[in-house]
Amino acid sequence: MSDAVNAPKKPRNNAAVVFMCLSFVVGMGAASYAAVPLYRLFCQVTGYNGTTQRVDQVSSVILDRTMRVTFDANVAPGLQWEFKPVEREVNPKIGETIQVNFIAENRSNETQRGQAIFNVTPGEAGAYFNKVQCFCFNETDLKPGEKLEMPVVFYIDPEITKAAESKSIRTVTLSYTFYPKEGPKPVASNEGGTEKTEKKL
Repeated sequence: MSDAVNAPKKPRNNAAVVFMCLSFVVGMGAASYAAVPLYRLFCQVTGYNGTTQRVDQVSSVILDRTMRVTFDANVAPGLQWEFKPVEREVNPKIGETIQVNFIAENRSNETQRGQAIFNVTPGEAGAYFNKVQCFCFNETDLKPGEKLEMPVVFYIDPEITKAAESKSIRTVTLSYTFYPKEGPKPVASNEGGTEKTEKKL
């Protein structure tokens, strides 16, 4: 017989195989953990899935065309709040910066913390709905019976009239849902160096 037939088989390195399998499992777990924040970041940057844009400056262009903007307010289970917009709809010019207000009231007998998530419908409008200021950027604490008026400052990017998928849009709905949040009380902050404009009622 040839030497190739009689040559002893090399022992398999079981430790290396186990290490590779464990590395694969850990890597998949890390990728799954990172998927949610990465998806949120992608939505915020692109406006995908109706996610609005956050900006630091207002539009320098205002068109002679209005956009009907309606508001939807919801509270998730576990948060005993009443939450509603002061106005159900507005009709700003496209590119015009406008402020609207929402009111939240804690109907429970204990201090509760919530944070709002948001989206815009139709989804194609999300990339053009720009928020300059929003209560949803931070968590909100309300004492029993406390009522708070919270502003949202936004404008519709004039580019919405140029894109094929959005130029026919005439009505946009901004929806918020407040969810309960747990953890230590947040430290009062002035985001972006601006004074908080939320008003206790």
